Amino acid sequence: MTESKIQLGALKPLNAERVRALALEAGFTEAGLVAVPYVEEARDGARLAEWIAAGRAGSMQYLERRDQEGLLLRSRVQVPFPWAQSAIVCFASYESEPPRSTAEHAPGAGWIARYAWSSRVDRSGVRRPSDYHKVLKKRLERLEARLRAESGGEEFTARGFVDTGPVLERALATAAGLGWTGKNTCLIHPKLGSFGFLAVLLTSIPVAAGAAAALAPDRCGSCTRCLEACPTQALTAPRQMDATRCIAYLTIEQKGALDEALLSGMGRQVFGCDICQDVCPWNRKAPIAMDVELEPRAELVNSALEWLGSLTEAEFEQAFNGSPVRRAGYWGLLRNVAVAMGNSGLQRSKERLALWADAPDEGLRRAALWALRRLGG
Repeated sequence: MTESKIQLGALKPLNAERVRALALEAGFTEAGLVAVPYVEEARDGARLAEWIAAGRAGSMQYLERRDQEGLLLRSRVQVPFPWAQSAIVCFASYESEPPRSTAEHAPGAGWIARYAWSSRVDRSGVRRPSDYHKVLKKRLERLEARLRAESGGEEFTARGFVDTGPVLERALATAAGLGWTGKNTCLIHPKLGSFGFLAVLLTSIPVAAGAAAALAPDRCGSCTRCLEACPTQALTAPRQMDATRCIAYLTIEQKGALDEALLSGMGRQVFGCDICQDVCPWNRKAPIAMDVELEPRAELVNSALEWLGSLTEAEFEQAFNGSPVRRAGYWGLLRNVAVAMGNSGLQRSKERLALWADAPDEGLRRAALWALRRLGG
């Protein structure tokens, strides 16, 4: 969303209850409000800097962007947006019916992360992939329009982000009272669980006095299921993530060849990973999202590795145009499928893997050779 200036009359401070009501009307599942800067912002910025300095961001260099004075853009909201006085943090649930990635499945079934299943029915009645970035940006625009409609003449500035801007969405969501940071590093809402998208609307409107949200208590307790379930040990300690070992990072962000020491732990994951969320008790009773713009595509649930591996580049574009899966790229997805085939134990995969062993893409080629060795080829 582009930065916009809206004409208001009397610039009234934002009220948390009214903002939440407007966000729900715009299509979000839940919302919270926090004044900027917030109390724990310096701590969160310091933790980000330490995490990056330790090399745990891998190749995600966009997290390291700094301003002209050398400050990390994501260290404080007002570094890139000095006008910001408030953040409206919106939560859109994408929780869906089982299966879970950890449940029994048919041999040769790959796993695509639940958030990437989203789809909608277009005007012609055809179900197509839906990009959650675009869906939620439109909802932020509706929310911003309602703020405009309820105000009159004086100017204010607003800017919205859906997983694309230099803001720490999870930290803002925690400060806005939407949940706590779980030991798997995900935001956990006490009623909605962790399967949710975060969208942030920054504004130059102040927050009403006494409107600070009550922080949600940490309810992970002594549970360590997520740490124990992570097959690549990416969760090095409670709330400590080494992205370079995370399956979601490896299958989406990491380009080229993968570290062979991690391949067996990747299992059948071909795009993203839900394991640490699927084992979380807080997702057991989370309500199913009734969102017509984010409904699951049946063919992406336990997708057949043979189907994914048979796609031509043109078929890949047709199947995933408008889908988050496109971020992996054609060769990246095939590389991930090759790893999953190697972990499947299915001997019938050898023929395709043998073809990929001569692929022009190094990442795919090396993954196929590893998989062949694993299958005894």
